[in-house]
Amino acid sequence: MTKLEQAKAHLKHLVFIVQENRSFDHYFGTFPGAEGIPMRNGRPTVCVPDPIAHTCVRPYHTSEQLQEGGPHGQRHSELDVDGGKMDGFVRTVIDSPLYCADHRSDPNCAGYLGPQGQPDVMSYHTAKEIPNYWRYAKEFVLQDHMFAPADSWTLPAHLFLVSAWAAHCTDPRDPMSCASDLYLNREFQTMRAHQDVPLWAWTDITYVLHEQGVSWGYYVGDDTCFFDPCPGHPRENTVAQQNPLPWFTTIRETGQMDRIQTHSQFFRQAASGNLPSVSWVMPYNGVGEHPASGAPIWKGQRHVTNVVNALMRGPDWNETAIFLTWDDWGGFYDHVKPPRVDLNGYGIRVPGLVISPWARAGLIDSQTLSFDAYLKLIEDLFLGKERLDPATLSRPDPRPTVREKASILGNLLNDFDFPQEPMPPLILDPRP
Repeated sequence: MTKLEQAKAHLKHLVFIVQENRSFDHYFGTFPGAEGIPMRNGRPTVCVPDPIAHTCVRPYHTSEQLQEGGPHGQRHSELDVDGGKMDGFVRTVIDSPLYCADHRSDPNCAGYLGPQGQPDVMSYHTAKEIPNYWRYAKEFVLQDHMFAPADSWTLPAHLFLVSAWAAHCTDPRDPMSCASDLYLNREFQTMRAHQDVPLWAWTDITYVLHEQGVSWGYYVGDDTCFFDPCPGHPRENTVAQQNPLPWFTTIRETGQMDRIQTHSQFFRQAASGNLPSVSWVMPYNGVGEHPASGAPIWKGQRHVTNVVNALMRGPDWNETAIFLTWDDWGGFYDHVKPPRVDLNGYGIRVPGLVISPWARAGLIDSQTLSFDAYLKLIEDLFLGKERLDPATLSRPDPRPTVREKASILGNLLNDFDFPQEPMPPLILDPRP
């Protein structure tokens, strides 16, 4: 049997858990064996210019559960990367509205600064702060060359997650009216206002899943409201930029809005063995790990652990692969220059993990990956390798690149060992 045939026999459920705004070096920069922060004798050898300190500053370990992070739009990505020198992170955050980057004498900022007074975009965590994430990385697969799909922020990243593109459409019902856009400010305001209008005209993966009769679910916080009237101050709300599907024309045309479901529905389906073939799980406010949100990162780790535990305890565990990632770098330092696949990206490196009974235990996967690899795997397993390709889609669009066909994109099947005995569940304490 080929590796793909083995995968089809063993994997019936793909689950993608997406958190927010952390770079690889920020979470796994000192993970043994991974391409992390360059060190000599336990001290970082890299140093980033700091205009306020009038010197360069180094990455530092922090035990703080709260960070400010940095700005993370397209312009900021370009400034941080700085032509490949990867040295713009402190300059960028100083120019942002984030308070502590340029108010370093304020006692209230002590927790957001390092030993050289550097902003916490230069901070990194270890297993001490995020033990469950490091345990998953140790026992399953850590991907140390997972790049955000775009040089930009959360909304474009989530559009790429489900469609391999982010664009502005002059006619939201005409896919040929769309052109690449990594800002999407006007569209974001429409989403935040809960307006019940289509925005995205190009073709996303759910359209092809529907065409071929493949089940899917997109899971958001229980109190999430798409369109007005919406109640005020929901407790468990997934923000609009993490939930773009309700504004896709395809979802409306195919009548699939009911596939966007709640976390409670996800947990019931996981427990009963009724998960769809493809699932995406988004955080709600307070558990996304977004810096400057006022919520400690342990809440995000607890949320993820609860999701993973539910899948491991359910009857579908032996047929499941879980993919955990973060949607963009959040302004945090990373030393690896992103490769270019097209005018939209790739973006700065983010953590990626694979958790499955069929994962190659302890593997550090250094293939070049992005969210496009997720779509490629969905297409390979469930769609007969049909790509989001205007040349073959029944609903073409003018996307500049067929991302799944990029020559530099790795193959997620390399993260699995199907002849092995399946690994048992690893149930972790949600709050260690």
